[in-house]
Amino acid sequence: MDSRDGADTSGGITVQRALELPGLRSGLPEVVAGADRLHRTVRWVHAGEVPYIASLLKGGELLLTTGVALGTRPAEQRAFVRDLSLRGIAALVVELGPRFPRLPTPLVEAARAAGLPLVQLHREVPFVTVTEEVHTEIVNGHYALLQRADEVAHRCTRALLGGGGIPQVLAILAEFSGNPAFLETPDGHLLYAAGADTDRTQPREVWDRLRGGRADRERATPAGAVVVDVPGGGPGSGPGAPRARLVLLPVTAPSAPVHRIAAERAADSLAVVLMQARQEEELAARGRGDFLTDLAEGRVTPEDAPAQARVLGFRPGNAPLLPVVMRMPGDGGLTTGGGWAVLARAVAEELAALGTPVLLGVRPVEGRMPLLLALRSTADRTAVADRAAAALRTGVERAGLHRPGAGAPIVVVGDSGGWAVASAGLRHAAQTATAARDPDGRPWYDARRLDIDLLLWRLRDHPDLAAFVDRAVGPLRGHDARAKPPLLPTLETYLAHAGRKAETARALHLNRQTLYNRLARIGELLGVDLDDPQTVLTLSLALRARRHLD
Repeated sequence: MDSRDGADTSGGITVQRALELPGLRSGLPEVVAGADRLHRTVRWVHAGEVPYIASLLKGGELLLTTGVALGTRPAEQRAFVRDLSLRGIAALVVELGPRFPRLPTPLVEAARAAGLPLVQLHREVPFVTVTEEVHTEIVNGHYALLQRADEVAHRCTRALLGGGGIPQVLAILAEFSGNPAFLETPDGHLLYAAGADTDRTQPREVWDRLRGGRADRERATPAGAVVVDVPGGGPGSGPGAPRARLVLLPVTAPSAPVHRIAAERAADSLAVVLMQARQEEELAARGRGDFLTDLAEGRVTPEDAPAQARVLGFRPGNAPLLPVVMRMPGDGGLTTGGGWAVLARAVAEELAALGTPVLLGVRPVEGRMPLLLALRSTADRTAVADRAAAALRTGVERAGLHRPGAGAPIVVVGDSGGWAVASAGLRHAAQTATAARDPDGRPWYDARRLDIDLLLWRLRDHPDLAAFVDRAVGPLRGHDARAKPPLLPTLETYLAHAGRKAETARALHLNRQTLYNRLARIGELLGVDLDDPQTVLTLSLALRARRHLD
């Protein structure tokens, strides 16, 4: 349906179309004001004869009246028109008769000044007939809109069933609306873009200008834009949360309700596509994770590993391999909404910037992400580990999985070398990642430095370990439970700085005398000499063991 038959893209009809229907046409309508506004949309028809009729309307109505409520004084007539105009009605239709053989000049002048279409009927018409005809036309218009939206939705479905993907769906929507269409993540990252054939601008440039490029991540949304949530729930969110957003920006043409209806229909199809893509993506990531775990556990030999890795797309050649394992805190929101697939994609995109072959997998059961990176030489281990750890953490943040108070991901790096070293390094890194409890916030941990933590973690259920911790630092724990300031943090900082008092004081923001007093009190409570190397070793082990027990 188009403007030639008086249809409106909102599903209503125009004032012009209403005047052409038999009911009003039989009254010999004459437009005396607002002839240039007959394209206005008629949302509904109302008949009324009370002065305060404007307060009963919502806007967009075609008001029918015999003029009883217009009043006899010019001021009353002007006020009547002013109130209707402010309410936003589509047009005022007055039936001439005994009350008004012709419309008063003040009424006509007020309608012209307000830009309100004013129509006088020279013959009597049944208002109920007019109402039925116009409402039927409006309902038919809404039905036509739904049909048009359904046709677009069917085209999108056929495109997907025919092997097309999200870009083809967006292209169909862009063509239908005459505007560029976009799919973005809930936090505003662009995923896909498509432009209308009539739009010569580049859609990605449009998106970046209107929706992207802001440090505060607040996106500008032009008036009239269509924004529809694609359902499915993202990582860590409930099932009602959006998985993505479908956006139509009114660049070359204004958006209409039919465009929103079509976008809402298409969003359901996109949700299925995204869900399927994430399932496939997660299955592939799990497959790579299974290979890396089999390599670590010896079920894949170093001799067979290169061939199997090539099948998975990993071709490092003869380069040294660097094993890395990231452990997520808790489930990290990964068990819902395809979280592992989202995380794997985000991390892979960040690691791609390293410019080195990477084999990345996931192990949901253990809450780990193992990976192998190819190095130019073993001398690059530290530099690549730094960049890989930063990429991993950035990927976690991009996936929306890093939450304050939930703990940060732990990244552990093993020894670098050939496939045999990588096998042992992956196993060692996975074990120490589970045991790591180091609180100092470093970007990554060397698996070799966590051997003591691994040993203590394996002994965490042995009663002798708890007894050892209680003998070593029990009096301090008792003191901290009932007195201020707590002394355990002072001891931990002192041991972390290898007994260097000046550095300890700076780290704790204390003057030296206050630190000396606290250390003396610690030695008194524990009955030890903090300058004795054996005592320092015992307390260091006890504090590390305490983290595993707690």
